[in-house]
Amino acid sequence: METKKAIRTGRHCVFKLHAHLVFVTRYRGKVFTGAHLNSLELLFDRVCRDFEAELQEFNGETDHVHLLVNFPPKVAVSRLVNSLKGVSSRRMKLLHPELVQPAYRKNSLWSPSYFAGSVGGAPLSMVKQYIEQQSRPD
Repeated sequence: METKKAIRTGRHCVFKLHAHLVFVTRYRGKVFTGAHLNSLELLFDRVCRDFEAELQEFNGETDHVHLLVNFPPKVAVSRLVNSLKGVSSRRMKLLHPELVQPAYRKNSLWSPSYFAGSVGGAPLSMVKQYIEQQSRPD
């Protein structure tokens, strides 16, 4: 059973929105170490808090990272992603100068693309069935 803590409230809404985000390094370069991933997690958490979002899970490998973010409905996922990638790219090159070299061609750490998937809630088939069963007036 879910707890009430899992459901967040805003001034005029009640919500539970999660996104699974995946960012890949430019040219799929294998540049990250454990120290880099620790720094990224702190940076991503700070950016999420600026958007009133919560970084609930983070992990990565040498060439990509996964984030699970709980965000309010007033936040556009594209704006959140742009901020996460932009801030982390700039700050990581300052904190870890060794990352400047892999980003030399376009001066960016991340590939311009990303994956964003909605997470949680009922399966689409259940939502579709629920909508179909509504009492539509004649």
